[in-house]
Amino acid sequence: MDNRFVFKIALAFACTAFFVSALAAQVNEPELKSVSGTIEFINYVGPHARIDSLSAIKAIGSSSGRVIARSRDAYMTTGDSGKYYVIHAVDSKEKGKLDADIFFIGKNATVDHIVNLRRIISAYLSAAYNYSERDADTLAVFITVYNAVYRSNIDYFKSRYKNIVTKNLTEKICGLSVRYDEWPGRSQIVIPLYDVNGGLSTVDTSAISDKKVVESMQEDDDRNIESRKQMVDIKEREADKASEQAQSAQKRATEEQKKLDEEKKKNEAAQREAEKAREKAEQNPNDKKAQADADKKEQAADEQQKKTDEQAERTKQAKDEASEAQARADKKETEAQQERKEIAKDQQEVIERDAANARAGAVYGMQLTDERELLSGLVKVNSQTGEVIHASPVTFIRDRTYYPASGGFIAIAGKNAGNGTVKLVILDSVNMEITKESDETVSENSVLARDGKDYYCIIRDGNDWVLAKYDETLKLLLKSKVPLMESSPVSVSDSAIVVTGTNGRIKLLAKSDLTEIPNPVKK
Repeated sequence: MDNRFVFKIALAFACTAFFVSALAAQVNEPELKSVSGTIEFINYVGPHARIDSLSAIKAIGSSSGRVIARSRDAYMTTGDSGKYYVIHAVDSKEKGKLDADIFFIGKNATVDHIVNLRRIISAYLSAAYNYSERDADTLAVFITVYNAVYRSNIDYFKSRYKNIVTKNLTEKICGLSVRYDEWPGRSQIVIPLYDVNGGLSTVDTSAISDKKVVESMQEDDDRNIESRKQMVDIKEREADKASEQAQSAQKRATEEQKKLDEEKKKNEAAQREAEKAREKAEQNPNDKKAQADADKKEQAADEQQKKTDEQAERTKQAKDEASEAQARADKKETEAQQERKEIAKDQQEVIERDAANARAGAVYGMQLTDERELLSGLVKVNSQTGEVIHASPVTFIRDRTYYPASGGFIAIAGKNAGNGTVKLVILDSVNMEITKESDETVSENSVLARDGKDYYCIIRDGNDWVLAKYDETLKLLLKSKVPLMESSPVSVSDSAIVVTGTNGRIKLLAKSDLTEIPNPVKK
């Protein structure tokens, strides 16, 4: 199992802890990590060297969105190709397939969690197409799942999207990898566009919520019920809007049909007059006036025929528009009704499962997430069946050690990669998410030792590694002046603490102040 947090795609977009909001140190049918077909996004969840604000994260998407909003019907690119950029791939000349926005994650981008990626996409949709925040959040969830489902499936994209879209896609990296460390430079997130003019039906909701996408979302522990409910709500509103458009178009079609009927009558009359005039002219070949009258009547008949044909085309367009809008309304309503039934079924299964887990009771434990680096994650387990009731999003716990404390758990967590770092953390007992971090950086090779309500680990102090003593709130109480090896064992006894100095020799530290206990003078 990978050493990054296995974050199931069905997790609701809004549910995440504060520390998961870290993005980077800047303001900023195919490749699946699956179990029985379940897509799981693998994220970094742990301490960060720097945490960007929510507004800074969203600004990445909204800045590009505002550029696209200026001219939605034109092909354009916007953003920083080294970090985050968008190709607005639209072509009004090609019919029958979809336009799309392609969101690229550049090589220098440092987004490391699916929640933050969705926040960027959501902000983009709101700025570019005037989606509400709630609707944009929902669409962002489905868009990321959709792109994970069809990762590297270039044949699928070619079958659904216009050439202007697919010529900007690369087979191996089109779509979205489930691994956060494969996003930079290798992500081409396709956002299908039904109506580029902006509004509720800009993004093709049927495409991003197809059978494969919904089935993968149903594999999540909570079946992703809330996001699916919100998608149903969007589709029902789409159906209502399409129905209104159909009624309006039908009204226009009726009016155009009346005009057509009138034009047909005029056309029939004009044709009769032209025919009579031509017959008279043929009977009197030397009558120039009759010939001129016939020519005039035929010209008038031709002009009337042209008017009739034009009116017939307008009538056909109005009828086609009404028919198309009604078909769209029926499609969205049918999809919404079917999904509501599935949601109701899934809700009942979740209720029954949770009730069974509650009756059985639960115990906490650790699950190995990376055998090579010996990383683990906390899990809450059904005490009778061994089924995992809930897994902590923090799967970077080091030293395979945690201690219950103050209604939660204390552990060393994190990874020194990208914007990540290693710190002493507190996790709550319900969601097992990080609620507090130490201010100091902890050695990734440090052990965590407990002595009553005191906790010891190796921290960085300038260019040295030293022993630190914390209380249950992660308040730093003491730190040694004696530099130690970064991987020093920490053995706490009643009288002293045994550690290893930088020279590889044993050091004894006083528990009272962590000063070195001098060796007795030999006589």
